[in-house]
Amino acid sequence: MQENLLNYVPSSDCFQGRVILVTGAAMGIGRAAALAYARFGATVILLDKQVRLLEEVYDEIVAAGGAEPAIYPLDMQGATHDDYVALAQAVKAQLGGLDGLLLNAAWLAAFMPVKQHEVDLWMKMMTVNLHANFLLVRACLDLLEASDDAAIVFSADASGKAYYGAFGVAKAGMDALCATLAEEYSSARTFLRVNRIDTGPVRTSTRVMNFPGEHPDTLVHPENVVGPYLFYMGPDAEQRSGEALKLGRIAADYHWPGLDERP
Repeated sequence: MQENLLNYVPSSDCFQGRVILVTGAAMGIGRAAALAYARFGATVILLDKQVRLLEEVYDEIVAAGGAEPAIYPLDMQGATHDDYVALAQAVKAQLGGLDGLLLNAAWLAAFMPVKQHEVDLWMKMMTVNLHANFLLVRACLDLLEASDDAAIVFSADASGKAYYGAFGVAKAGMDALCATLAEEYSSARTFLRVNRIDTGPVRTSTRVMNFPGEHPDTLVHPENVVGPYLFYMGPDAEQRSGEALKLGRIAADYHWPGLDERP
C-alpha cells in the first residue's frame, strides 16, 4: 500500500478549483508539493518567510501554465494569533475559501541532550514546529469546514529520539494534534480528512545541514515523494483519515512516475 501511494499520480484536473495553503513552500518538500498541486489544477497559497525563494516558486508555477498562486510571507517563529486570523480573513476575501492545508514548515536548529538544551532555543523550536501549526489550523478551520472536500496533511518526522530535543517533542505533539483533529472531524456531518506523512530522509537543506556525515547523493529528491501528498490532499482519498504513513528510507534513485506524465 505504501508503494502504491508513493507512485500515485492524480488525474490532470484533480485539484481544479481548489485552494491549497502550503507552509514551508520556499524549499524542499513544501516547494515540491506546491508545484505538484498547481500542476494538477490548484490555486496554491505559498507561505514562508523567504520571499525571494517564494517568488521563484511563483514564477515556476506561472511559467508552467498553472493558476496564479498567492505569496504570503510569514515568519512562523514570531507570528501571533492575530496574524493567523488575518491570514484566514485574507484567504477568504481574496480567494473565496480554502480546501486544503499542508503543514510542512519545520525547523531543526541543532541536536542536543535535554540537560543541555538552551531554554530560549527550546521555546523557539516549539513555537515553529508545534504552536504555530495549532494557531494556523485553528484560524483556518472555519474555511475548511465550508469546503465540500477539505483536507489537512502534515509532514511528520522523528519523535521520542535521543538528542532530537524540542524538535522531536514538537513533532510528537503534532502527531497528537493530527490524531485529535481526525477524530473530532470523523463524523459524516463534519468530516474533514486529516493525515500525516513521514517520508523518511529526503534531500532537503535541513537534512543536509543537520546530517553532515550523510552524502546527499544517498537521499531521494523532494519532487519524487509528492505522490502521498497529492493522494491525501485530493478526492481520491475519500474518507481515509487519521492515517500515519511512514515510508522509511526511499532509494535515492527512486523516480516518481508523475514526472514522466503531462496533465
